[in-house]
Amino acid sequence: MGKTYDRIDGRLRSFIDEQKIFFVATAPLAGDGRVNLSPKGLVGSLAVLDEQTVAYLDFGGSGAETVAHLRENGRITLMWCAFDGPPNIVRVHGRGEPVFRDDPRWLDLIPHFPEQADAPGLRAIIVVTAERISDTCGYSIPFMDYREERTLHSDYFGRKTDEEFAAYCERKDHVGVSLDGLPALPLPLPPLPAA
Repeated sequence: MGKTYDRIDGRLRSFIDEQKIFFVATAPLAGDGRVNLSPKGLVGSLAVLDEQTVAYLDFGGSGAETVAHLRENGRITLMWCAFDGPPNIVRVHGRGEPVFRDDPRWLDLIPHFPEQADAPGLRAIIVVTAERISDTCGYSIPFMDYREERTLHSDYFGRKTDEEFAAYCERKDHVGVSLDGLPALPLPLPPLPAA
């Protein structure tokens, strides 16, 4: 039986911190717009900032649907599910906002990600304020074993300077504009701020 919570407390926070992957869902306001669902991982790229706020790092390598949807309407759902241990699914429904590299809040947020603060390909920080926090049983989620992190992303983008990464973003379809024509990442991509 599912429960709702007023805050991301110690038990929920521990569960979130232990998961190796989570999922992000957003959608445009248009009824015929494309719903977006993205898997997110990479150890150290997610932080629970307080009992109502979660943030994660947004990296290059794909389109920018989540960013575009958040800029348009702010609606977002994050979901974690247990692939080992006791079965559980946690969802945070809320309002999200992309914090871009030229935003003054960047320097306050990036220290929450010490393992990934200098990771190559970093485009934005997504900050989510919870409006509804819930969990459900997860009885149908299969057991799966975690093996290791993939290094392909950091290997590929680690060979690019920040200027080369910005040029890569400008060449990619659906980075500056979403599949549905909504504004996504600001282009040219602002440079990384000096720490």
